[in-house]
Order: sequence, then C-alpha cells, then structure tokens
Amino acid sequence: MKWHHISSVNDIESIIDRSRVIPCLILKHSTRCPISTMAKSRVEMSWDFEEDQVEAYYLDLIAHREVSNYIADEFGIAHESPQALLIQDGKCIKHASHLNIRVAELVVA
Repeated sequence: MKWHHISSVNDIESIIDRSRVIPCLILKHSTRCPISTMAKSRVEMSWDFEEDQVEAYYLDLIAHREVSNYIADEFGIAHESPQALLIQDGKCIKHASHLNIRVAELVVA
C-alpha cells in the first residue's frame, strides 16, 4: 500500500480532480490517538488494491488541522478522528469513522 501525504488545501483540490479518474481514499489520522493508530493499521493490513484501482491519501490532522476542516466543509461531512472518506467523481460517496473504518465496506473496486 502506498500512502500519498496531504499537507495543504491544494492537495485536496488535486484529489478532487484525481477522483474523476480513479477513486481516492482519504484517511484523517490523529498521531496522538491509539484508536486512530489502530484504524490506520487495520486499513493497511486489509488493503488489497492495486495502485490503478484506488489511491490512498493520508492526512496527519495534528499537523494540518486546517486541511481537515476544509475537507469537512468541502464534502459536508462532520469532522471525526480517525475518519476515512472515499472520493469519486469529485464527491464523497462513502465515509466512516473510528473502528467502523473497514476497507471492504468503503471501497468497491
């Protein structure tokens, strides 16, 4: 699994554009939260997609809280941590938070 790191609002705009070509999974992760660490590990262990099926993006929300807020506003999904959002055709089509984050339920390749 290859994580693409998110560090700016411009990255989100690029993900929106990219999602018109390939589905994009955004994981909002708190580096200070054990539940978030567990959710990230579960995503990594269950990831069985090739890079041409789904792209995975990672946001450290402690370092980039303003980007997390932008994601919430842009997609109309209340902020939670950890949180995963599947972006396709410029829209969030599925999302989950905490231990409800399951790759198999979020991503349909």
